[in-house]
Amino acid sequence: MKNLGFGMMRLPVLSGPTDFDYEQLNAMVDAFLEAGYTYFDTSFVYHDGKSEEAARKALVERHPRDSYTIATKFPTFMYIPEEKIEETFESQLENLGVDHVDYYLLHNIQNEYYDGFDGKGGVVKTTHLFEHAQKWKEDGKIRNLGISFHSSAKLLDRVLDEHPEIDFVQIALNPIDWDSELVQAGPCYDVIRKHGRKVVIMEAVKGGALAKLPEEAEKMMKEAHPDWSIASWSVRFGLGMDDVIAVLSGMSTLEQVKDNTATSDAAEKLTEEDMKVLDEAMRIYRESAPVKQSEIDQYKGLMYHGVPVTAILQAYSICQIQPDPGFSDDNNYLKNAFAEAEHVDYREGLSKQQVITEDGKDITELVEKAVAWLAEHSF
Repeated sequence: MKNLGFGMMRLPVLSGPTDFDYEQLNAMVDAFLEAGYTYFDTSFVYHDGKSEEAARKALVERHPRDSYTIATKFPTFMYIPEEKIEETFESQLENLGVDHVDYYLLHNIQNEYYDGFDGKGGVVKTTHLFEHAQKWKEDGKIRNLGISFHSSAKLLDRVLDEHPEIDFVQIALNPIDWDSELVQAGPCYDVIRKHGRKVVIMEAVKGGALAKLPEEAEKMMKEAHPDWSIASWSVRFGLGMDDVIAVLSGMSTLEQVKDNTATSDAAEKLTEEDMKVLDEAMRIYRESAPVKQSEIDQYKGLMYHGVPVTAILQAYSICQIQPDPGFSDDNNYLKNAFAEAEHVDYREGLSKQQVITEDGKDITELVEKAVAWLAEHSF
């Protein structure tokens, strides 16, 4: 299955985020192409706005244009005024050194940017981003139009109804997010396929979080497949999905490129037994968090400002066991959940609301602690 994608958001650097180690990066790009893979994914904002330039120098200037496909994204979240949209897009073509982009995405479609916190229309609508993108497609400057999506399956269903011009959707999808109450990877995947669109998978290893699991989980996985890396289980999970254009992996070293391409070369759909192992590994992973999933499950049915308490605590808890808790995207999915439920930006504060369990236990303090932490670390 040659659907592995090279994510260019964590490239090797010598010092700061824009001082690229081109000797290693060039070798990584060459190894990826030599292995038969072609999809490279970047963005206007990665590496402090220099990832597109790095893609030009390591890929575009060193390889024939027909030997690769390149994806980049318009920075919806930067609230660029409409009169600057065309200029921004043209600068991306210049950054990349290409006359067209194979896969172009509106970056980070979610409630805030699509509907606005008041539900009347966010920046996507007020600046007519889809109309601009459709014109770029008609002009041949982009070949496939997509969105990267960070919200509920309910919103995604509506977006795809309202925009038949969307060819593909990029979503976070991995074994831990598949049944996450906020990320909703499984339901989002089903919505995309229902609409007949293609899928690009991001966060396949959840930003590296699924590359290292509790000892008990890793022991069980190694017993099942001694020659598989722990990270490769999550990559295989995505590679086996139907209608997937690419499974993105943010690669930082040549060794990661070699491991990921070898995994993809050998990948087959995980067997029923493999899935049992993986499911149990994810259960152990969730139980290693500060608020265990088994404890969270006791609070099913409780709501806080229209959002399930279980979803809030699950997001908070899973963030705490990430390599960089503040970087995890779960906190931003919570922002969208509050926006969808009550049209509010929860980072500006929520009114006092008690959370009492059926047996009379007051867990308001726990819920407020989780919400406050997630608000502080959202972006």
